[in-house]
Amino acid sequence: MDVRPEHSLDEGRLAAFLAEHLPAGDGSGRLSLAQFDAGQSNPTYLVTFGGRRYVLRKKPPGKLLPSAHAVDREYRIMQALADTEVPVPSLRVLCDDDSIIGTMFYVMDFIEGRVFKDPALPALPTGDRGRVFETATATLASLHRVDWRAAGLEDYGKSQDYIARQIHRWSGQYEASKTEEIPAMDQLTRWLSDNMPSDVNDPRNVTIAHGDFRIDNMIYSPDSLDPIAVLDWELSTIGHPLSDFAYCAMMYFIPAKAQPSPGLAGLNLAEHGLPSLSEFVAMYADAAGRSDISAMNYYMAFSKFRMAAILQGVYKRSLDGNASSRIAGQVGEFVKTFAKAGLMFSDGTFRVD
Repeated sequence: MDVRPEHSLDEGRLAAFLAEHLPAGDGSGRLSLAQFDAGQSNPTYLVTFGGRRYVLRKKPPGKLLPSAHAVDREYRIMQALADTEVPVPSLRVLCDDDSIIGTMFYVMDFIEGRVFKDPALPALPTGDRGRVFETATATLASLHRVDWRAAGLEDYGKSQDYIARQIHRWSGQYEASKTEEIPAMDQLTRWLSDNMPSDVNDPRNVTIAHGDFRIDNMIYSPDSLDPIAVLDWELSTIGHPLSDFAYCAMMYFIPAKAQPSPGLAGLNLAEHGLPSLSEFVAMYADAAGRSDISAMNYYMAFSKFRMAAILQGVYKRSLDGNASSRIAGQVGEFVKTFAKAGLMFSDGTFRVD
């Protein structure tokens, strides 16, 4: 939890800024910082100021890829969702003045609760684990029901051709951060471009997309199995709901012992009190009121492509020395793993319908 040297902040300037924008608290003006180890993209800190706890997220230092690390988008989407069914933290302030701590940042309230880093949920009784998956899918479905225009997000993302634009964006990000040739990634990119479902632009398939929706990106109530905050909105946009869900379902294809992010592959799911992939898909379909999910295999392949591109960026930053997590350097092999898994969805080796 110590602040890493490469992510140290000017505490004097930060304290002066917080004194202007946060409640006085105990009036002491004392500031203390600790850095969360989670978060390979944007450095995240526990801030204690005036006897109260907050969370600060900032852009990382160093040369960054275009449009990446958009902490201002995180702030905007959470602000827009504050009065909806989707639970988000209470926001305090967004600062775009780089002279304060070197990069743009925002501050939100610290939320006391439970974060489940392992989707196998070993900390919970077997009989409680399925409930976490149910509430996760219900929360995601509630996000996809939000009227994004009424929430003031008309210009948050283009409402047409999301998948085509995403393929273009992430293939570009991948090429910009590529460290070696991965033929499976090239093949997957071509297949996705050539096989897009015909209903991608149907109005029902244009919703807010979180972009990184996972069980470990939610805080659960200390007293129940209900989410009380959804975190890490950096990749949110106006997108496709099935793509958003397919990303969440990737945990079923990640080995249970994988690090830094374990999954569920290889576990006896029933024995562990966990839903099968088909049951998880059914949970979401029921919560979202969807009877037709025949295109899910395409979106499963797409989600693997997208994750491979994201992880390639994390890996490249680790080689360049400006990744924000100590574990970032371990993800290089996962790029190949996800690209190959995406190809298996494209040729029918894996199916979820």
